Amino acid sequence: MDVPSSWDALRKQARKLEAQLDEQMNSYRKVVSTKGMAKTDTSENDFESGIDRLLKQLQQVNSQMQAWVSSGGSEMVSHTLTRHQEILQDLTQEFYRLCSSLRAKKEHASLLEDFREFDCSRLDLEDSVGSAEQALLKEHASISRSTGQTSALHLMHGGRALGFIMKQFYNEMVCSHCFCLCL
Repeated sequence: MDVPSSWDALRKQARKLEAQLDEQMNSYRKVVSTKGMAKTDTSENDFESGIDRLLKQLQQVNSQMQAWVSSGGSEMVSHTLTRHQEILQDLTQEFYRLCSSLRAKKEHASLLEDFREFDCSRLDLEDSVGSAEQALLKEHASISRSTGQTSALHLMHGGRALGFIMKQFYNEMVCSHCFCLCL
């Protein structure tokens, strides 16, 4: 069966757009994998708008192919259209995944930058605190550590004393049943 030239033209246009999209997606994938900055780069926006434009064009070509198939195309032509639709769907999903990944990296970098700014401002505040206040804070921390260590020591000695008392009580109980004198 001879396929009309209009179908061939649509198929060639679809393949050309898919090849361009594949090339653009590979470049965009590299940009996404190397980016981690919070600010938006113009090359990222250029890639995104270019890929989006190509995806829309491919969608239009697929719609034209669908109309051609609906008007009485063969099973082979229908299969070809299905394959082009699957490619469009895969490319679209990959593009959205990459955009989402880039957005997550930017948010992560922004959070890190906010934390660095907070940490720097905290250090500046600590540097501005006078030596008297600094000495009081160190003394308070030292007392807190000592109190914690003392409490742990008291608990340990209390546990030993309880064990000794329990042992004595047990010995008296055993000895009172056997009528012997235990010292």
